[in-house]
Amino acid sequence: MDKILLVEDDPGNFKAMKRRLEAVGYQVITATEAEKAIRLAKDGLSDFTLADPKLNGDDGAELLVDLRQRDPHMSAVIRTDHGGPGKEVGPRATEVYSHDKNLSHDEALVMETKNRPNRNGVSKHARSRKGVVKERRGFEDIVSQSERMEKVFEQASLATESDSNVYIEGESGTGKELVARALHVTSSRKDGPFVAINCAAIPETLLESELFGYEKGAFTGAAQDKQGLLCRAHSGTLLLDEISEMPLSMQAKFLRVLQEMEFYPVGGTQTRKIDARIIATSNRNLEQEVRKGNFRKDLFYRIHVIVIQLPPLRERKEDIPLLAGHFLKKFSEETQKEIIGFSPAALGKLMLHAWPGNVRELENIIESAVAMTTEHIISDGLILPSQGFEVAFKEDSLKPLKEAKESFEKDYLVQLIERTGGNVTQAAKLAGKYRADLYELMKKHEIKPADYR
Repeated sequence: MDKILLVEDDPGNFKAMKRRLEAVGYQVITATEAEKAIRLAKDGLSDFTLADPKLNGDDGAELLVDLRQRDPHMSAVIRTDHGGPGKEVGPRATEVYSHDKNLSHDEALVMETKNRPNRNGVSKHARSRKGVVKERRGFEDIVSQSERMEKVFEQASLATESDSNVYIEGESGTGKELVARALHVTSSRKDGPFVAINCAAIPETLLESELFGYEKGAFTGAAQDKQGLLCRAHSGTLLLDEISEMPLSMQAKFLRVLQEMEFYPVGGTQTRKIDARIIATSNRNLEQEVRKGNFRKDLFYRIHVIVIQLPPLRERKEDIPLLAGHFLKKFSEETQKEIIGFSPAALGKLMLHAWPGNVRELENIIESAVAMTTEHIISDGLILPSQGFEVAFKEDSLKPLKEAKESFEKDYLVQLIERTGGNVTQAAKLAGKYRADLYELMKKHEIKPADYR
């Protein structure tokens, strides 16, 4: 049975609509105010939302935009008072639908609603598969609204349904271990251990004993048996971080582990069986490492089963304001400072940086800014370089000042309106501008808020 979230603050309309919807087979979940509606939608309790345009002074259209930001696949309609059953807040635009003039307004709404939940072309099953990633499967710590990361979420969602080996490739600081941990807690092995080893941080002479463990007397100093990381990961997940740094001699030994799922501890004569899922990561292109002779081809094919590519931050700049806000909230709470946001100049500086250190670098810079500020707003002077603040343009291709200012202004507005999902009121507050002035700037650069809702 489809579930409808009915948002209505008029008692008469409330009862009538609820009765009509239940009569045609819907399970109706109700809310009389926007705050409760958002809470119910966040819990994933409905497939479709039907809202009054005015809710005790709140704007029903803005409510539905907020709901669509939380779940882009949710179908949502605003009731209208005259001239049509309602208008739907779609992924990119608002469309108005007509109805049979012989039907009453409420009857038309009910009739049109019957075909609405799947009108956007996304089945409930598909929505649940995609929603499960962020809502209840451990991916909530990965902050993003970009299309590039949406593909990562979809790949990760599919990977949770399998026990196959996973390979995650991405530059340092892109969050490879965060994705690996999320894959573990979303898998059938979530009740087992998650064991991680950084192949680049352990000397070659110690790596074998760390992975396989050893038996008493195996070498000088081996006074007692030691369990290796492979044994500790039994029934869970083993993360081989930066596997491209694993020495060739060790690669050959680990290949046998993947082939047989058994191994000998150092100095041991009895094999140990293991049952663990292997997740490997690298900040290098592993195919190139194979061609260079630095990585075994047979091991490459063993780990290269489900492949997840994490994009660098410079290729998903729409996530920068979102991530900056996330880290600002985190460090503000830790330091017990009341910081409400960034100045436009500070946000602009963040947007222009090339981010060679990716999300980790952004986190460090925001942590530093929060620690150093004495104001309620982070100014651009607090966005300090970690190792030379790189701006994403070359000196030999500098634009004239007027052209550069125009380009920055447009980019800033696009990022601002994307971050707020087309909500001009919220965008004006973040930018420290009057709504009218912001509308003028958007008109100047031919930016339409409705395109971002």
